[in-house]
Amino acid sequence: MTPEEQTQFRLLRALERHPEYSQRELAEAVGISLGRTNYVIHALIEKGLVKIGRFLVSDKKLTKTAYFLTPAGLGLRLELTQAYIERKKLEYEALKSELEALELEK
Repeated sequence: MTPEEQTQFRLLRALERHPEYSQRELAEAVGISLGRTNYVIHALIEKGLVKIGRFLVSDKKLTKTAYFLTPAGLGLRLELTQAYIERKKLEYEALKSELEALELEK
C-alpha cells in the first residue's frame, strides 16, 4: 500500500466512523496536516468516493458539513482494508518465523 493509499484508507475509515467531523478534526484523528486533509478530501470527492452533505444546526441556522462515503468509496475502503489485513498477516508471519528462529538459538 502506497503512502497515498494509506492516507486515503485512514481518511475513508475516519469519515465512515465520524461523518460529522470537520476537516480539522479529521486531520487530528488521522495524523496529517489540515492542508493535506483538505487536498485528499477534495480528491476523493472528485473521484466520486465521498460526497458532502450540509444541514442546519438547531435554531441558530448554522450550516454544518458532513462527509459521506459513496458506494464506490465504501468499495475502495473495503479493498484498502483487505490489502492492509494481508500486509499485516505477512508481517505477523515474518515476525513469528523470526521468533521461532531465535527460540531455536537458545
